[in-house]
Parts: sequence; C-alpha cells; structure tokens
Amino acid sequence: MAGSRLKNFIIHAHADYSSDILRLIRSEGISLVLLNIRDAHTPGMRVCEQIRQGSSVPIILLGGSGDFGLARQALLYNVSDYLTDPVNPAELGGSLEAVRRVLASAGRPAAERDYADQDYAEFSLQKEPPSPCPIVSTIKQYVDEQLHHNITLKRISDSLNFNCAYLGQKFKQQEKMSFNEYLLRQRMEKAKLLLETTDMKIYEIADAVGYSEIDWFYKKFREYTGTSANEYRKQCFITA
Repeated sequence: MAGSRLKNFIIHAHADYSSDILRLIRSEGISLVLLNIRDAHTPGMRVCEQIRQGSSVPIILLGGSGDFGLARQALLYNVSDYLTDPVNPAELGGSLEAVRRVLASAGRPAAERDYADQDYAEFSLQKEPPSPCPIVSTIKQYVDEQLHHNITLKRISDSLNFNCAYLGQKFKQQEKMSFNEYLLRQRMEKAKLLLETTDMKIYEIADAVGYSEIDWFYKKFREYTGTSANEYRKQCFITA
C-alpha cells in the first residue's frame, strides 16, 4: 500500500491557483509539488512552465491522460513523474520514494514536505491496477511496426525527443524486462511464427525480424530456443 511509503511526507500546503503555488514555493520551502491536472491538462502544463522559470523543485503530475504529446511536454519541464488516471496508490508511493531518495542524497532532511492537491490526500485507501505508461506503449508500437529494421532504444529516444536513460527506466519498470530483452523476445517469437506458418527461407525470416547477418540470427535463435532455426522448422512439421 502507498500509505507505508507516505510516512516520510506531510501535506504542508494546498493551493487552487497557480499564483498561490508559486508564492508557496518561494515562501514556505516546499520540497515537492504534487500537481493534479485531471481535466486541466493545458493549464497544468502552464503551471509547470511557470514553476520552472524560477524553481527546480521536483514535480509529480497526477491525473494525466494517455496522450503521448502531453507526457512528452511534461518531460520538457523536467517533471519527476507523470501518473495517468486512474492514479494507482502503489505507483504514487514509488514515485514519492524516488523523489525522497533524490532529496536525501542532495542533503535535504529525511522527513520531506510536499505540496498536494486535496483530491489526492487519501490514495492509500484505493487499490487499482497500475495504468500503462503512454511512453512505453508508444515504444512497443514502434517495435511492432519497425521490427524488420535496425532498432535501438537510442534511435527511438532521439526520434521522440526523449532522454534514452529515462525511457529505459520507464520501460523496465512497466515490462519487468529491459528494452533489449523485449526486442529480442519480439524478434524471436515472430521468427518462430514465420518458421511454423510459412515456407520463407531462413535468410528471408532473419531479414523480416531485423537481422541483416544470417549468422547472427542463427546464434540468437539457438540461444533463445535451444535449437537451430532449421531444426525448429522440422520439429514443427513432425508434430503438425
């Protein structure tokens, strides 16, 4: 439950208007801003921009939509996390812990303060499944569409104007595997499907799943399945 992770945080202040938020940050020594942007995405982005004009205080956005453009815009303002609706208490707790560790490493007091919207004061009472991260969904869609090409997370991050390390962290957090592990699995599973259902030559299958060097495909396929591509196809015909 998120409640156990909230013990090092207190709600120090509440505000409904951006002018109040900026005043509180300047006058109250706020350590963290929890900003509810539910049904107010564009104003929420403006508030982030205003905060960043004069403060580097960590910001966690709550209640965002799955719109990838909004998530990317939030990153431009260096937000610590972007949690979509419905906000999961465990995910919020993890975000708070991550910010707490950063603040502690910077020499801040262990009992951190935060600014929170009233609507989110009692998240520990809720239990909802984690909502998929829109950025990770975009990466997976990119892989599906470009599997036959040379794909790297660096190339994806450059095309989306995102930090590569951030994307790798978000991907592993949601998928419980690294991007490279996911990419290998997608390539090998598609190769297996093509071996089972088509009469394509092995080099054609290798090319279809992004391997320009046939020897490298043979190596990765054997490591993944424990058998060669030719042996795998023969076994499929035998058991069919």
